[in-house]
Amino acid sequence: MRRAGHYCHESRRRRLVIVANRVPNPRERGAAAGGLAVALQEALAGREALWFGWSGQCAEATPREPRIVRHGRMTYARLDLGEADYRRYYEGFANASLWPMLHYRLGIAQFDREDYAGYRLVNAAFAAALAPLLRPDDTVWVHDFHLFPFGAELRRRIGRGGADLRIGFFLHVPCPPPSVFGALPRSEELLADLTAYDVIGVQTEEDAGHLREALQRAGHDEAARRVGTWPAGIDAAGFAAMARRAAAGPEAERLRASLVGRSLVIGVDRLDYTKGLPHRFSGYGRLLAGFEGRHLGAVTYLQFAPVSREEVAQYRALRRELDELTGRINGQYADFDWVPLRYITRAVARPTLAGFMRIARVGLVTPLRDGMNLVAKEYVAAQDPGDPGVLVLSRFAGAAGQLEGALVVNPLDPDEIAEALDRALSMPAAERIARWRGMAQAVWTHDAAAWSRGFLAALEGGPAAAEQAA
Repeated sequence: MRRAGHYCHESRRRRLVIVANRVPNPRERGAAAGGLAVALQEALAGREALWFGWSGQCAEATPREPRIVRHGRMTYARLDLGEADYRRYYEGFANASLWPMLHYRLGIAQFDREDYAGYRLVNAAFAAALAPLLRPDDTVWVHDFHLFPFGAELRRRIGRGGADLRIGFFLHVPCPPPSVFGALPRSEELLADLTAYDVIGVQTEEDAGHLREALQRAGHDEAARRVGTWPAGIDAAGFAAMARRAAAGPEAERLRASLVGRSLVIGVDRLDYTKGLPHRFSGYGRLLAGFEGRHLGAVTYLQFAPVSREEVAQYRALRRELDELTGRINGQYADFDWVPLRYITRAVARPTLAGFMRIARVGLVTPLRDGMNLVAKEYVAAQDPGDPGVLVLSRFAGAAGQLEGALVVNPLDPDEIAEALDRALSMPAAERIARWRGMAQAVWTHDAAAWSRGFLAALEGGPAAAEQAA
């Protein structure tokens, strides 16, 4: 491992360089921002930082230099992608090959050599564009599966002049066992790429075990020792405050009025085949069909699933399936004054969702496989401590290891989902409060600040700190 240099205990003097597939819009601040931007707020506060990545825009060809925008101590460096590069790198290898494989879905994973070459070409172009912007003592934090080769490409470009540069990598999605990871062609090259990183972070101990074993099998024992677990978190206090405010706002009042006293079940997901939405809809249908009919007319399920990647055939098929399930459930069970399932595929503002979560008696989070799933933690943070709702959570979400107060289900079993919903809707207040308190402690303790502090302490603390953390 490379030496950390004399500044390793003075992290506030080092500039933090975030590298991710997408760079947030510099104009989006606070509640308007989402995902990684929210999770990294603590890490970015009070220190100089550079955020580098794709702008989200396509051009005729990928330019060599990014557009630079500065906001206070934050600099955004955004690079457009050529149309062909976008298709090969993003639509092709990242989303048609890596995404399904990393979520254990080999049956729908595709591999195309030209897509793989395009994926590596874009990673090389990103590295070439960032290298001139770096300082010798920067800390570089690379995020997610789009950028497996980025560290190796960057090392090639900075050479010996970057000996003090610390480069870490964090995989936000699951890491499958070596038998699954190794089924993807060229996976051995991706594992070799990881050896360029000083610290490699994953969400759970299961993921860490899988990645260490894969690296060891490939002969990368030293890199395996750099793998550590840092569960991602949320700004729990900030989200709780947002939920309190939004729950008293006009959108929440409209929702309450429309429920007419009925219990609310809420789901918030991106429209993706990894989220288990068809099984979830089926489970809700079985809740209405069974249990002596006591839930008929007494509960409403509100599912947000903003459309994404609609150009991919599997996503179009998923949307058709969910449309059909929604029509079937509503057609069979709806009454003239009650629609049991409300299904919305457009994006909704984050504060509005927070307020709706606070109102909901049940949070339904049942992905087939997820690295962590921060929606589960947001639902917990949004609750009223005196009258909290119940979280129904997939056993295959990384968050299940921390949120022991949830009703944990197998997301592939609609009957088990129905049984958990029935239990959640009838759970007495004392049990709801006791379960919520344990989960709230975990969410507030393992928040976004703890996640970023833990990872950066290992990365900036040098080899000994990295191996101790692992």
